[in-house]
Amino acid sequence: MTIRFDDQVAIVTGAGNGLGKSHALALAARGAKVVVNDLGVAADGSGASSMAAQLVVDEIKCAGGEAIANGANVCKFEEVEGLVEEALETWGRIDVLINNAGILRDKSLAKMDLADFTLVSDVHYLGTVNCTKAVWNTMREREYGRIVMTTSSSGMYGNFGQSNYGAAKMAVLGFMKTLLIEGEKSNIRINALGPGAATRMTEELLQEDIKQLMTVEPVSQGMVVLCQEDSPNGVILNAQAGSYSVTELVESHGLWLPPEQQNAESIAASWDRITDQSAGKAMKSGAEHVIKMVTMAAQGMGHNI
Repeated sequence: MTIRFDDQVAIVTGAGNGLGKSHALALAARGAKVVVNDLGVAADGSGASSMAAQLVVDEIKCAGGEAIANGANVCKFEEVEGLVEEALETWGRIDVLINNAGILRDKSLAKMDLADFTLVSDVHYLGTVNCTKAVWNTMREREYGRIVMTTSSSGMYGNFGQSNYGAAKMAVLGFMKTLLIEGEKSNIRINALGPGAATRMTEELLQEDIKQLMTVEPVSQGMVVLCQEDSPNGVILNAQAGSYSVTELVESHGLWLPPEQQNAESIAASWDRITDQSAGKAMKSGAEHVIKMVTMAAQGMGHNI
């Protein structure tokens, strides 16, 4: 069955170039009305121009779709509120939010100015918070919403020179984990996309032969799956070069130690058993983790709970 977004309204941030543009075009091609948001900055966040977003809108309209351009700065909540108001005034609803806006200012921590750390965090993490907060209540009222966060292998696994970017990309996953719980009763589903593509943000990092494999369109098709009506919930989908995988935060079963062994030496001596992932499990909430840990302790003490 073909995935469609007819009569739905989607907001895509950072949609003037690269992956964001590809996301906007993919959603529009499947019937969505799209708010193409882009501040029009360079890859490092400098400058500003509305031209990029308008060109994407023009392309969507030429293909028979509906779209509007918006230049809100995702770091400024009042501007994001204006973006949401414009979408509601134009089409009366918001069904999908794609949090894609981002910049890079790569340096090792030893050489990085803290202003660059803050700016990257503000765009990737607080920008995601601002946009999600701005659409949250209207999605709750309509009891429908599909939100896609953008994470990165740099956040999940680390990458030299990207402590600012990696920290922000891991932060959006923590944000998502709590929203899964808060949004469930309102039929709001949130997933994360870990993309890899040859864009202006990565062009200096990739060899030419690799760039030919890492096109943006296959990544956007993964995004489509994450924000469709029958989407999963809480999935981290990695997509690059036509390859797809899912990342989970898995916790080992662990080991309870009796009171007389609850010391650093016994923990170190039991390390292999504590870290054994043969019975590892992905937790659905912090509460589930706490219950597991306390239950092990109670059973170890001979208590029934």
